[in-house]
Amino acid sequence: MRCLSEPVKIYEHPSYKGVYVVEFEDGSARLATRNLVPGKRVYGERLFREGDVEYREWNAYRSKLAGALLKGLKELPILMGSRVLYLGAGSGTTPSHVSDIVDIEGVVYAVEFAPRVMREFLVVAEDRRNIVPILADARMPAKYRYLVEAVDVLYADIAQPDQAAIVSDNARFFLRDGGSLLMAIKARSIDVTMEPSEVYKREIDVLKSSGFEIIDVVHLEPFDKDHAMIYAIWRRKT
Repeated sequence: MRCLSEPVKIYEHPSYKGVYVVEFEDGSARLATRNLVPGKRVYGERLFREGDVEYREWNAYRSKLAGALLKGLKELPILMGSRVLYLGAGSGTTPSHVSDIVDIEGVVYAVEFAPRVMREFLVVAEDRRNIVPILADARMPAKYRYLVEAVDVLYADIAQPDQAAIVSDNARFFLRDGGSLLMAIKARSIDVTMEPSEVYKREIDVLKSSGFEIIDVVHLEPFDKDHAMIYAIWRRKT
């Protein structure tokens, strides 16, 4: 009998390009991305090989984006060749999978504020030529504008009370007209006195007033409690 680390089938997800499904004999399945750096793990994830291709398990309990995909996000705007501005890179779990998806033709500009966390992230970025690590405060996009070109996707996971306003400021600097936003909202980090649904509505209203068209909102339970992922399109105001 095969152990769990030996998949019986690996195939591209029917809804999300660059994302793969790994199926096992017991009927279980996991998300995965094609490993840009074969042989290297980022956060202890399992590696799977099929022929000459290696895949990395994408753990939805460690990555809000993976959770959003499993919860049926309408579309994944991050594609091979995409230019992505990632706010709140952390130690690199989700950025590494974004790096896998955009491949060497794309680029991930990864902003992180905490020096200690950035030191961990630099270890990940060292092996991934398509990641540009930026130690900076996302509230001050003017300070890193010389490092970032116009991007196709803005991804934000910064858990700040004024997250939507921060995202909108970065969009005005960097997001092309018609570009996409993926914003992870942690309701309790924004206002612990409000119900999560009220927080989501307030943040969505800020995004709308700034020029975003909301495409989808998915709640991330059971992967992340009181979290939601917003998918929106930027309509640059003239």
